[in-house]
Amino acid sequence: MDRSSAEFACVQGKGLFDSGPVDQASVDAMKAWNIHAVRLPLNEECWLGLNGSPSGPAYQEGVEDYVDLLVANGLNVILDLHWTWGAYTTGPDWHCTDVHATCQKPMPDAQYAPQFWAGVADTFKGDDAVVFDLFNEPYPDMASDWDKTLGWQCLRDGGTCAGIDYEVAGMQDLVDAVRDTGATNMLMVGGLEWTNDMREWLAYMPNDPLGNIAASWHSYSFNRCVTESCWNEEIAPLMQEVPVVLGEFGQDDCGFDYMQGLVDWADANGMGYLAWTWNPWGCTGGAVLIKDWSGTPEPGVGEGYRSHLLTQSPYL
Repeated sequence: MDRSSAEFACVQGKGLFDSGPVDQASVDAMKAWNIHAVRLPLNEECWLGLNGSPSGPAYQEGVEDYVDLLVANGLNVILDLHWTWGAYTTGPDWHCTDVHATCQKPMPDAQYAPQFWAGVADTFKGDDAVVFDLFNEPYPDMASDWDKTLGWQCLRDGGTCAGIDYEVAGMQDLVDAVRDTGATNMLMVGGLEWTNDMREWLAYMPNDPLGNIAASWHSYSFNRCVTESCWNEEIAPLMQEVPVVLGEFGQDDCGFDYMQGLVDWADANGMGYLAWTWNPWGCTGGAVLIKDWSGTPEPGVGEGYRSHLLTQSPYL
């Protein structure tokens, strides 16, 4: 599952984990659901000490301590670059235009994102239980007025991208930043449309000298590709070429019917998945799994997901 808060709490005056526990008891609650992996979204500016509180060494130490605890309990950890620097002033009204890392931008920035990944990679290299998800949900195709070719080119190569005001770091830049540190950790790279569109992923796959790279796919009930026929047509062929990880999924009515169909398909096709999100915010219109930090499941979404996980191989 995804454990949100380290991407937003530090820039919203809420500390590092938004008052949520990061102790052994909280990990035991996850393990009681038969959870095997945790995806942890991060904030670029807080990691680099440019903004927020905690930031810099204090933020890094808090993240490292939590990762070490999860790994010591046999869980894999996916570190995800979620919120980044760069003013996106040409986006629609509902999008954040703040230059600081206070929201989801269409692409990572060339000024700080490679530096972020060099620091993260240097911290966790040598620990293959830790995976690096290079950028949360790219949408450079939206910024380029839905020109998919420009979107894929921007995703891989970065530089000056249509509709984006700042210089962009492409996925190749971030792969290089990680590998230049000597880190051999597995990398995850997303697609377009908030990484729901994976149709040209192979054609624009960045070069990894180690070949240790997976495709990062997200699927929510309100996305475009939400049917089994679409998954068979667009995702299954990709899985024949590279590992595909369903890094986020959920539905917008707090139910579990869409998610049930998706996990059943993923199980049948050998795909790992992480549901959004292990945070007790109250599920009133999205995929919130728990009612409290002890792991009491939310009705519908949480109960359904927990029941499904408990049918899987309990190898922890």
